[in-house]
Amino acid sequence: MITTVDADFLALPLAQVSDAAISAATQAGASHVDVRIERTRTGLLALRDARPETQSDETNFGIGVRVIVNGAWGFASSPDVSVDSARKLAHTAVAMAKTSKPLSTEEISLVPEPVYANKSWVSAYEIDPFSVSDAEKKDRLASLSSKLLASSSVNHTSAHTMYVKEQKHYADSAGTSTTQQRVRVQTQIEAISIGAHGFESMRTLAQPAGYGWEWMGNTIWNWDAEIDQLPSLLAEKVAAPSVEPGRYDLLIHPSNLWLTIHESIGHATELDRAIGYEANYAGTSFATPDKLGNLKYGSALMNVTGDRNTEHGLSTVGWDDEGVAAQRWDIVKDGQLVGYQLDRRIAARVNRDRSNGCAFADSPAHVPIQRMPNVSLQPNPSGPTLEKLIESVEDGIYILGDKSWSIDMQRYNFQFTGQQFHRIKNGKIVGQLKDVAYQATTTDFWGAMKSVGGPSTYVLGGAFNCGKAQPGQVAAVSHGCPAAVFDKINVLNTVAEAGK
Repeated sequence: MITTVDADFLALPLAQVSDAAISAATQAGASHVDVRIERTRTGLLALRDARPETQSDETNFGIGVRVIVNGAWGFASSPDVSVDSARKLAHTAVAMAKTSKPLSTEEISLVPEPVYANKSWVSAYEIDPFSVSDAEKKDRLASLSSKLLASSSVNHTSAHTMYVKEQKHYADSAGTSTTQQRVRVQTQIEAISIGAHGFESMRTLAQPAGYGWEWMGNTIWNWDAEIDQLPSLLAEKVAAPSVEPGRYDLLIHPSNLWLTIHESIGHATELDRAIGYEANYAGTSFATPDKLGNLKYGSALMNVTGDRNTEHGLSTVGWDDEGVAAQRWDIVKDGQLVGYQLDRRIAARVNRDRSNGCAFADSPAHVPIQRMPNVSLQPNPSGPTLEKLIESVEDGIYILGDKSWSIDMQRYNFQFTGQQFHRIKNGKIVGQLKDVAYQATTTDFWGAMKSVGGPSTYVLGGAFNCGKAQPGQVAAVSHGCPAAVFDKINVLNTVAEAGK
């Protein structure tokens, strides 16, 4: 396990540069100063039919200085990480705050947070993906793709892997100073069938995660076993009947349910959206603060937490981008809305005592904003296995893998599809269906959850590309959940709907 931040990043004049910015901004009149020195390296490798198609290796490096002057924000950034640059940025940020003060509609303040001096944190991973040769990465993807292409049911394949190392030094005028390093990997491999039937595809269910290149072995996720099964699953899907629209019990696997959590709970419980402060990308929220403690979000089986400290979580950190220590808290408890996601500014605005550590900026050129933590549906500690969940369904559909989705600007009315749809009759899987989408309102859907799987069904899912804000920012976030059964959910036929 890698336990220390890379020596070449620690060798940078991190403390000298951040101290210079804090000193200059404070002397110029700032009541609060925070500085982020960030280096994020992103690698991408994509193959088409087992042959290289795209490859990139990019590094984003720079410094961002944020200040509060007379209750107004100021911010400045630069790719020049030096003491002289830090001082100039501090003065620019202060000048911006003074300029924007007459246009400000609120007095900016931040809730307090304990000081964390000279602390460091590294995410849980074993193999730095950037230490692995391009040839080894290519060979791994090509080998898996070639296995698929050997099947007569597969005409084409696509495969891509993205790997990120994010290094961040944070310091503020209260005395906090932290240095962090985290790594994440996302890989997807897709099998494609083209013929008289038209076009069908099916991809791997492996989720992005806070691992290093060890993720691409077979110890954590059995890639080879899944690839061996994919051609027959795709062939069955090609020959499968189109779903008959109606109401079905749905058994939803974590590889699909994570996205429903993201859209209908994750975005809906961002407090800046709920109070109407933020609406970009995903709208506002039906889960407004007046509903806190009295909104029946779902059935009594529904327990959802937010956290920044789940091992291998994509949103997991030691401290957020406002120096707030990672925490875990309840969002939905026994079906009731009990909590939100907060940064220090939003917490102050709604008179909370402390942020729960949800500030993040995706680069030194962007200001930190309130971003989603790991938002997860908790398993039933004594809940059933996947096999028992299947046996409990008399007339339903078992859904695996994510695909397209749609949700309204209040996070309330939604529609989701998937990768695999298996018909369940009298507790047994009897074959695949296709053209399936499920539709509901958020509270009706979660209110219909009648069985929650046990810990053996729990999987940590997520995405690299959650978008928010203007200018747009992208964040990686995880959503863990067990398999769960939902009672009589409306199922649409996507082909029939498209033809209307």
